[in-house]
Amino acid sequence: MSLRNFIEQLRSDQTLYEINYSCSPYLEVSGLTHKKKGPVLFNDAMGHKIVMNIIADRQLMAKALRTSPETMVHYLAGIEANGEVVLVDETPSQEVIEDEVDLSKVPILTYFPQDGGPYITAGVVVSEYGGTYNASIHRLMVTGKDTMVGRLVENRHTYNLHKAASQAGDPLPIAVVIGIDPGVLLATTTRVPEGQEFQYASALLGRPIELFQLDNGIKVPHAEWVLEGYIDPQVRVDEGPFVDITGTLDIVRQEPLIRITKVMHRKDPIYHAIMPAGGEHKMLMGVPYEPLILKEVGKVCDVRNAVLTEGGCSYLHAIVQIHSNNEDDGRKAIDAAFTAHRSLKHVVVVDDDIDIFNSYDVEYAIATRFRADRDLVVYPNVRGSSLDPMCTPNGNTTKMGLDATMILGEEHKFRRPSMLED
Repeated sequence: MSLRNFIEQLRSDQTLYEINYSCSPYLEVSGLTHKKKGPVLFNDAMGHKIVMNIIADRQLMAKALRTSPETMVHYLAGIEANGEVVLVDETPSQEVIEDEVDLSKVPILTYFPQDGGPYITAGVVVSEYGGTYNASIHRLMVTGKDTMVGRLVENRHTYNLHKAASQAGDPLPIAVVIGIDPGVLLATTTRVPEGQEFQYASALLGRPIELFQLDNGIKVPHAEWVLEGYIDPQVRVDEGPFVDITGTLDIVRQEPLIRITKVMHRKDPIYHAIMPAGGEHKMLMGVPYEPLILKEVGKVCDVRNAVLTEGGCSYLHAIVQIHSNNEDDGRKAIDAAFTAHRSLKHVVVVDDDIDIFNSYDVEYAIATRFRADRDLVVYPNVRGSSLDPMCTPNGNTTKMGLDATMILGEEHKFRRPSMLED
């Protein structure tokens, strides 16, 4: 399924809201999107089409994956990065190749008045160096007619490839693809073996993923927009401020400069943008960690489900559902969840009669099945997420786990009357 196919499906399901009057990419598109919450298609933004919020909640993401919200984490946990990737010679992505590079002609949004500049937020950066390949989303701030700067998180794959290229004095060839199949987009945000993002996408979608090769040697999937270029080996410039997953302003950092050498796109292209700290941002950052938590907890106890909660920015808080067979299963589940997702800050473990998608039910479990002097686990002065404003300057925080499961052998004290059927 292409981005266009998915948009047509949303239109057919009457879940797509279309705005036909002219809107500005500077603050207006983002402001209207924030109000609408669901999928929005702008048919005239600087003469271009922009789509947002296409997978902004679990129902929409499950639709893109052809599964259900309740079983999505189990479906994702069963996928291995072993699908087929096919190299093709032709692509609709090159229907139009611009005569000159001018990023001001691309409908790149400024979301908030505090933004450091216009930002590409749904751009997948595909890079390769020394035979190692990577595809991942990076926020990209436009700095000039043919330049931008990307946030490269330390020790992540793109950062490591750029570091290796820079040490050899080489530019890192890249491509930025915008407007791709939602399933492929999800695959690029998932922790998979190095260089296997498109193989994972193929397995995830149940069909081969077609790639085509650019002049700089980078192979990319079909997309609405493709920006070809390289990351400079030496030059670094300010990146930020930017509103990230927590809805707060991330700091300004010195990051590598990206130079764009070619712009290509489909006829009448549709530009995909992700609202910072919006539902789509949270789904793409959080959901890929849920199967990792499920599998890691499954190594130590009988796990039933896992979710990163919306109130926890779909990134910092996890609820893990287990069936306890041993008194220490809750504690083991807490430790395993932190192992699976190292940016996690708080974990609550509940029994399998608790609905982890219902905050009332989870709070009920804490109220009736948790006692702080015996069920609270605290991990002081450990590495946290750079996106958490409560982290210390050196990136450390204190993490917490709550074992809100029933005491084995005393289940009769905790079960609700509606459950007493025997």
